Amino acid sequence: MAASGGFFDRAGAFFSFTWRYFARVWRRPYEIKELFNQMDEVGSKSLMLTGVVGFAIGIVLAMQSRGTLARFGAESFLPSMLALSVIKEIGPVLTSLVLAGRLGAGMGAELGSMRVTEQIDALEVAALKPFHYLVITRVLACVIMFPIMTLITDVLALAGGYLEATLSGGMDIRVFIATAFDSLRIADVVSDTGKTALFGFIVGIVSCFLGYNVRGGTREVGRAAMQAVVVSSLLILVTDVIWVRISIMIFGDISNAA
Repeated sequence: MAASGGFFDRAGAFFSFTWRYFARVWRRPYEIKELFNQMDEVGSKSLMLTGVVGFAIGIVLAMQSRGTLARFGAESFLPSMLALSVIKEIGPVLTSLVLAGRLGAGMGAELGSMRVTEQIDALEVAALKPFHYLVITRVLACVIMFPIMTLITDVLALAGGYLEATLSGGMDIRVFIATAFDSLRIADVVSDTGKTALFGFIVGIVSCFLGYNVRGGTREVGRAAMQAVVVSSLLILVTDVIWVRISIMIFGDISNAA
């Protein structure tokens, strides 16, 4: 019973924290410089990791799918299958999970360390509005950069798939591009890439909440970092299921493509 009460208390504190974010994100001060610093942290400093993941996934997906498609004489559909798989689901979700693992732990540990060493308390006493500087900038950076990183991952995954298709079957790049994007709709690209902005918000707000509200010592900081990764990843997967269901209801599935 106590555990249940603790869960609801924690959930209430999280929703209060989220409401505080939406209430303050429009207000001054606008920490533009720190926002760009956080965008650099989310974007360029994660580029190597997400780029390698995307390129490798494209190659592996093409290799694994070629044999199955060849059995049915449908090897020519490899680019289309690859583009649909990467852009609609694998790219957005995998990129978000990778970034959740890297950023969630980092944000949770950084803010948690600042809390237990009373740096945040000192900023609050000095009326420097640490919530704007520490929380809003990080969440906004995730919202802005997640779709950009997803697009980069998608492009590199398709490049990896094309490399494998060329080395194994000698496919011409013009044929690959024409076939890859033949079944895609603008709505698919916009919807499935745009949902990563929501995933970025989830990673940012969960990680900041857990780090900003740490109480205790360094052990609690480590626990907050771990929880940030786990909770963010779970919420991303749950949100993805809901988003796909709503997207199909609004736009229809790929069978409705012209």
